Amino acid sequence: MTDTKHRFSEQGVSESIGFILIFSIMIAGIGLVTLYGYPMLMQQQSGANEQVMEKNMIVLQNDVKSLVYKTVPYAESSLNVGGGALTVYNASTTPAISSIDITSGSNHYGTPFMSGDLRYSSNSAGTEISLQDGAVVTRPLFQSGSTNGSVMLAQPRWFFDNTTNTMVINLISVNSTSIMSLAGIGTVGTALGVPNYTYASIPAGSSLIIAYIPDPGHDYSVAWDNYFMSILNNYPDITITQKTGTPGTGSKLTYTLTGPPVNPRPLTLVVKKYDVVVKSL
Repeated sequence: MTDTKHRFSEQGVSESIGFILIFSIMIAGIGLVTLYGYPMLMQQQSGANEQVMEKNMIVLQNDVKSLVYKTVPYAESSLNVGGGALTVYNASTTPAISSIDITSGSNHYGTPFMSGDLRYSSNSAGTEISLQDGAVVTRPLFQSGSTNGSVMLAQPRWFFDNTTNTMVINLISVNSTSIMSLAGIGTVGTALGVPNYTYASIPAGSSLIIAYIPDPGHDYSVAWDNYFMSILNNYPDITITQKTGTPGTGSKLTYTLTGPPVNPRPLTLVVKKYDVVVKSL
């Protein structure tokens, strides 16, 4: 019978080498997480903040609709503004801001109309989301090339009735009693100012010209151009016969609208101007 004995020796084992190996593995793991995991996490957080603000701006648009179309005297919504700041740019005091001009011949129908806007600027995602003239538009802050792209997330309320040949254009400006900005959790309170209505009869055979003048530093003309060409150009009794200007270059865009060539009718134009005052942020 063979008796086998096992002998264990701790010769050559170093606690220092083991500690260095384990510490090196830990440092390498932390470095990998910091190098790859943290930027991915921040990117995901930036995307989440942007999506939340898109929904928040549509909520604010619904508040504006309640003020303007439902004659609600005051509206407020609690928002969480993350990754950037929400700022009011007054229509009355901001020198470079987008505007809309509506003319027929030498007549200006209560315009040019300075809209102002309630704008969210993201620090991390590099995007802007703006509530202007009743629409929610967005664009990237850093772009390459000569054209600035933008997208309309929610359309304004412009109407054309084929039966009565009536066009209703709602123009909504944003103002505040002082310079206001919000970052974090806050409540946006808005109230309706004094509205102003303009009625006009455009003679048969005459053209109606709608011009959009963008703010060169915050150009949303591509979004507005898509809206004009897709909405105004699809009515059976009115057509965009001429367009000037290049969207996305900061230049003025003009759209010439005319009636049908056969049996043209006078166009009834209703321009409704509303002033939304931001009371608190």
